[in-house]
Amino acid sequence: MKGKGVISHTEGESNMSEARADWAARHPDAATRELLSRDAGAFLHQSLSSPCLSTIAKAEGIWIEDTAGRRYMDFHGNSVHHIGYAHPRVVAAIKAQLDALSFSPRRFTNEVSVELAEALAALAPGDLGKVLFTTGGSDANEVALRLARAATGRFKTLSFWDAFHGAGFGASSVGGEATFRSGIAGPLLPGAEHVAPFNCYRCAYGHPGPEACGLACAKMVDYVLEREGDVAAVIAEPMRAVPVVPPPGFWKAVRAACDRHGALLILDEIPTGLGKTGAMFAFEHDEVVPDIVTLGKALGGGILPIAAVVARRDLDVCGDFAIGHYTHEKNPVTARAALETLAVIREEGLVQRAAELGTHALERLRAALGDCRIVGDIRGRGLMFGIEIVEDRDSRQAAKERAERICYRCLEAGLSFKISAGCVLTLSPPLVIGRADLDRALDIVGEAIRAEAA
Repeated sequence: MKGKGVISHTEGESNMSEARADWAARHPDAATRELLSRDAGAFLHQSLSSPCLSTIAKAEGIWIEDTAGRRYMDFHGNSVHHIGYAHPRVVAAIKAQLDALSFSPRRFTNEVSVELAEALAALAPGDLGKVLFTTGGSDANEVALRLARAATGRFKTLSFWDAFHGAGFGASSVGGEATFRSGIAGPLLPGAEHVAPFNCYRCAYGHPGPEACGLACAKMVDYVLEREGDVAAVIAEPMRAVPVVPPPGFWKAVRAACDRHGALLILDEIPTGLGKTGAMFAFEHDEVVPDIVTLGKALGGGILPIAAVVARRDLDVCGDFAIGHYTHEKNPVTARAALETLAVIREEGLVQRAAELGTHALERLRAALGDCRIVGDIRGRGLMFGIEIVEDRDSRQAAKERAERICYRCLEAGLSFKISAGCVLTLSPPLVIGRADLDRALDIVGEAIRAEAA
């Protein structure tokens, strides 16, 4: 059953967009056709996944390569490729760990898992010092929600429309994307309240402006917390991966509201953490510390799945029952991949690199496209930035078909990225990218946008 309003890639070629059909027609090699057909026949179909757009045969550094030998700079990577694909240090560490200890039953501990937990506690600010590992970000957010309920004795949550926190029932309930909430018979998690996010449509279109409206949205958080009186936690993305940067003072206002009303603040750093925004944690830009932070995606070095919940030490209150209980909770191989990933980020200076290259990219894009009539906004932090494509700058009407045509032009030129919110070209390169490759990618995007504008 399809959800209402969900853009589906499962409806066959007759309902393909013109841009996607044109892409398929121009890449008819037999190997690609055969693998895509097998994929469509083998996997359950779902929006944004199966059937797939294309194939992949190799991934290394910033590059992916398909079965026909076409190579693309990957500026999407599902946010796992902070240190690039197949980083040799992480590959070597995983191989060594497989020889040393490949699995640990949950009732036993092991050196590498303890070392990773200690490393994350040392990395996190404030009193964030107690850790639990899961196999994915959605599960990490589920654990955070269970912990908040146990610690507060409350069950309600407050989150933001348009947010994404995962695909589990709890994560979908607190999330706000239609793709992950629709198509499910019956109710989602009870008590999941939502408010408008910063940079809602009123902000985006100037009524009354991003700063004023953004702080009005923060006041709405305070209003709902006071009105409900029994909210366990506010869960949110510190910077929306659309991407949208919060207005100054937003998170300080939300932090203060949580403190006034006894709600915990859970910040989901699964796509934005570990240096992507030019700080180790995106919330550091806003000078707040949450009660619980969740990490994932890039934590496994772009190779293995691992996520983590890092909570305040005084929230360690669930010793008499299970809040995670994952079979691979202390898997030494995934833990080793994460430890080596953290070492690469630290020793290669990738957080500062993301800050510097991100500033360079935004300045370059604004200089090249600031006067383009179909560009509504250019925004981001670090190496997570986006270009909003509109019909014209006065109306700021979203130009979804234009954005899709631009995306396929870029694919043709060797650059892959995703479109967010229907019309935002979302560019998220690995932190290890060279400046020359970054500039080449920015040229590709600029040329494609100028061609569409013409």
